[in-house]
Amino acid sequence: MELMKLEIVTPDGVVFNDDVKQVTLPGGEGEFGVLAQHASLVSLLCAGVITIETADNKTISVAINSGYVKVSEEETLCIVDGAVALNGDNSDLAKNLEEARKLLSQSKASSMAIASAMGKVEQICKIS
Repeated sequence: MELMKLEIVTPDGVVFNDDVKQVTLPGGEGEFGVLAQHASLVSLLCAGVITIETADNKTISVAINSGYVKVSEEETLCIVDGAVALNGDNSDLAKNLEEARKLLSQSKASSMAIASAMGKVEQICKIS
């Protein structure tokens, strides 16, 4: 499978920067997936979870509160207000879960979007 560059950036710095197989994003009109060679687009990101499939078939989940994504054929760039990794290399799951809850609860998204994102966060953390 062809790879693409994914970068997730917050005001505090880069959260993720690597080549990936695919990414699923919480868009303004619902979740959508992006693969390499995807058509170019710019979209609003809502409170939710970004799910990343890495080149070595691992899944990384990152909770975000809001932002934008710019997709081109070679690269996907997410610029978000806040992000917390829910799994991956960081092993302090309890701390990350609490940070994700706080991040999502401070979001200006609708209560339904926040509840949906919180449910997804809880589910990911049970699996991890």
